[in-house]
Amino acid sequence: MILLTAFIFAVIGLFLGGGGIWLITLGGSWFYLIAGAAFLATAFFVLIRSALAYWIYAATILVTLVWALLEVGLDWWQLGARGGLVVLLGLWLLLPWVRRPILRDEYGFPEKTAPARGGPWPLVAAVLVSIVVAAISLFTDPHAIEGSLPDARSASAQTAGAIPDQEWHAYGRTEKGQRWSPLDQITPENVGNLELAWQIQTGDMKGPNDVVETTYENTPLMVDDTLYVCTPHSWAMAFDAKTGDQKWKFDPKVPVDGNRQHQTCRGVTYYDDPDIAEGERCKTRVYLPTSDARLIALNAEDGTVCEDFADNGTLHLETNMPYKTQGYYYSTSAPLAIGGKIVVGGSVNDNYSTDSPSGVIRAYDIDTGELIWNFDTGNPDQTEPIGPGETYTKNSPNSWSVMSGDSDLGLIYAPIGNRTPDQIGLDRSPSEEKYSSSVVALDVDTGKPVWNFQGVHHDLWDMDVPAQPALLDLTIDGETVPALVQATKQGEIFVLNRETGEPIIPVKEVPAPQEGGLEGENLSPTQPVSVLSFNPPKLEGKDMWGASLLDQLVCRIKLKQYNYEGRYTPPSVDGTIVYPGNFGTLNWGSVAVDPERQVMFAMPVYMAYTSTLVPKSTPGVPTQGINSNNGADYAVAFTTLLGPLGVPCQAPPWGYVAGADLTTGDIVWKHKNGTIQDMTPVPLKIKMGVPGIGGPIMTRGGVAFLGATMDNYIRGYDVTTGEQLWEARLPAGGQATPMTYETSDGTQYVLIVAGGHGSVGTKTGDYILAYKLPEG
Repeated sequence: MILLTAFIFAVIGLFLGGGGIWLITLGGSWFYLIAGAAFLATAFFVLIRSALAYWIYAATILVTLVWALLEVGLDWWQLGARGGLVVLLGLWLLLPWVRRPILRDEYGFPEKTAPARGGPWPLVAAVLVSIVVAAISLFTDPHAIEGSLPDARSASAQTAGAIPDQEWHAYGRTEKGQRWSPLDQITPENVGNLELAWQIQTGDMKGPNDVVETTYENTPLMVDDTLYVCTPHSWAMAFDAKTGDQKWKFDPKVPVDGNRQHQTCRGVTYYDDPDIAEGERCKTRVYLPTSDARLIALNAEDGTVCEDFADNGTLHLETNMPYKTQGYYYSTSAPLAIGGKIVVGGSVNDNYSTDSPSGVIRAYDIDTGELIWNFDTGNPDQTEPIGPGETYTKNSPNSWSVMSGDSDLGLIYAPIGNRTPDQIGLDRSPSEEKYSSSVVALDVDTGKPVWNFQGVHHDLWDMDVPAQPALLDLTIDGETVPALVQATKQGEIFVLNRETGEPIIPVKEVPAPQEGGLEGENLSPTQPVSVLSFNPPKLEGKDMWGASLLDQLVCRIKLKQYNYEGRYTPPSVDGTIVYPGNFGTLNWGSVAVDPERQVMFAMPVYMAYTSTLVPKSTPGVPTQGINSNNGADYAVAFTTLLGPLGVPCQAPPWGYVAGADLTTGDIVWKHKNGTIQDMTPVPLKIKMGVPGIGGPIMTRGGVAFLGATMDNYIRGYDVTTGEQLWEARLPAGGQATPMTYETSDGTQYVLIVAGGHGSVGTKTGDYILAYKLPEG
């Protein structure tokens, strides 16, 4: 046992010492070299059976504890990574079959000098001190922000049009994208009593030949006691909102296509045509976007095709595209119905080819399907419909997420992405540079841009504006201001005047890194930062994590090996850390805003990635797992920053819920969100704050609902404080935004689609679940 113990300590000492020297040469901490030397000294004195081993290792534990506290304070997960293995080995030294041989001489008698030297008691004391500190840290959350959001400031719900309070007519409930419902039957006092009302399965499951990102991201609509749903394979379905009974199903027979990056449908669009008499066929319609680039008009009553729209009920969205490679272009988000038009964006595969379809936004007559205008970010001045023989600009920045609209102002608000290749900006035109990674306001009637606000200049990090803008009116200095709230991947929340595009909450330009990018890149010297921001601090060595001191050291070395000068460090052939990563601090789930309280509920996520440009001229460069960027000089490898055990190098929490006051820009409360129950082989329900993708909703009742996290739960929160009040276990991943409605019998339901998400690896399924309060 002595030999084994000495061997273990010696191996760890050599690893820490060698790695520590490497880290020092990279400009990192000296601690690991010192710890390595202490482990080797302990190994030596264990081998010669000297009680000095206990003194040296007791000092090692205490020095490690002090160092850890100075670096990360009372952060239990960070302390565990630094001290867990160290303390466990201290306990090992105290085991009888290790301790007795060390404290006896070669003849088996107690060593006379051991009592004088304290025997094992210095080590016992060091271990006990460490355990006490660990216990204190278990009840400390250094990442939390505590506070209370204000009550209602406005007497009006500010809902759009004549949408009944009990219904949910659009992806964000109304064209304004607030994700807020005026229902108040469910409150913080009774939300804990919610129970499953019904659960159904759609029958649309991920198949063996489907792409990885085959996902359920749908938020259903509810009109007149009927739910309208779409599934990953672009089925449209209608269900009874009280019982879940299926009313109809339409299958557009979308073929399997391995070229697609995404196989999903976030939502359908509902439209009640005022020019068609009550009772006539296709007065109410559901517009279904498909993953093979069609837009199909369906009769909302029975799911049959409305043949008077476009080509026998179908718009072919590949029309006028410069390249029609199958699977490269399709629509994943619900179009916007506004001003007698149906406005459609599209998803273009990232990093596949420089010869890709256009990112054009098009408005069609909502009755006939006739093209009215087209806004192409590569040719923004020509919005009149182009001719049959013309094509849009190839590969121009696209609007793949959900648009919002203000019918009173006559404006459409479109979040704009980037052009392929995302990480190479050498060949972008001035107009593409202007509109990339922006939110743009378009005239409803002409499609002409009225204003645009850019979230990232010369975007090289795939920081598309991913989220539907949320529109509400804010009370600022006693005046009512029309506002737009734009959530972004990089963590900025831009609060803009939606008439002019000018910031309401201040935005300033801050210096951005300039070293390490490709020669010829026109790097922006500054980038915009909002006062209301979830942008995390720059990663440092102390932020690296692991299961032990050993892999934490590896992650510190990794941090130093990559190019990294903070957010917006340019991509490079040497590899660059991208943090926040393109998964997004916030993504297509957007945020929920309460127009009465003028507050926001968000789910910020923090995951670091690496981006490496791979020269195609380099002989023998493997292409598997690398985005090809056909037509460009560089491919790109994009991965999560992971340690040797496959866990993130970056310390938790990785996910939060947060509440902000939109009139001041203050983040009032912020709490870690979600457990690792479904992320590890052993289902431990430990609340670490986990990543997620999806969005929240809020209600006038003062409750917010959210699925999204990598554990399979839907949760309810007190909007005022962020306290979690309720949760329900889901049968599959809930990576979709919930919704709420009230049926004609006066019952409020909370509903979520749970089918899993291919990219984050949650459990797949095909479920729709509705919850309500108990009767009586």
